[in-house]
Amino acid sequence: MSRPQPEPVMDSHTIRPMAQLVDVLRSEALKLSSVRSTLWTLVAAVAFNIALAAGAALFVAERLNADQRATIDAVRLSLAGLHLSQIAFAVLGVLVISSEYTTGMIRATLAAVPQRRAVLAAKAIVYAAVALAVGIASSFAAYLTFQALLPDADSLRSSLADAGIARAVTGGGLYLAALGLLGLGLGAVMRSSSSAIATVLGLLFAPPILLSLMPRGWQTTVGPFLPMNAGSQIFITRPDIMTDTGLGPWGGYAVFCLYAAIPLIAAFVLIQRRDA
Repeated sequence: MSRPQPEPVMDSHTIRPMAQLVDVLRSEALKLSSVRSTLWTLVAAVAFNIALAAGAALFVAERLNADQRATIDAVRLSLAGLHLSQIAFAVLGVLVISSEYTTGMIRATLAAVPQRRAVLAAKAIVYAAVALAVGIASSFAAYLTFQALLPDADSLRSSLADAGIARAVTGGGLYLAALGLLGLGLGAVMRSSSSAIATVLGLLFAPPILLSLMPRGWQTTVGPFLPMNAGSQIFITRPDIMTDTGLGPWGGYAVFCLYAAIPLIAAFVLIQRRDA
């Protein structure tokens, strides 16, 4: 009489990595949502987008003459709040990880999850998802607010069904999400909130100022590849002489994503080599 065969024992290594990643994602989502500054930062970003869209419809649109109306990018005007909300998303991206280094909480995090790259990946995934959702929602809210406050027969009125409009409005959220990851990557590399915030804001605002002092040839050659110039192509529907980089919406956004990818890749390398 044959003995009953023991039930196969599943190797924990085959099931734990995915389960552990889910646990780490939940932990990082809980940490992000439990910090009061996260909520207020995102609320402020949404408020900037909607308030400036309303202001543009009520006070700017009526002052445009016929020539300006023929050339202006109405979608970009409705997303004017991105110039302020981008600061909120970039700073929050930095604080997602740099605040843990500042308080020393990163030691507890890495003690609980020794797989450091899993921790960094979870932070990036959670924040990217939040930034993308909030960014896209606020961009659509800004666009719809702008359209709702325009007079019925206004030449600036458009529809999401028009060519390029939905892409541009969605692109506002895509831009904010990529910018947030750029901030997160710099925060992970520098591990200092002040240094990383200064760097990410410097990358956005300093290069265009410096390039304006350079010869015209440099401006046309280097200008399209500056972070803000490249990234803004994704939420522009009608490039003008100041915004036409020749890269196109997705080409410009790809260049901008490359800026975000470089510090993130560096962070994944360094987090394994440095002490917490």
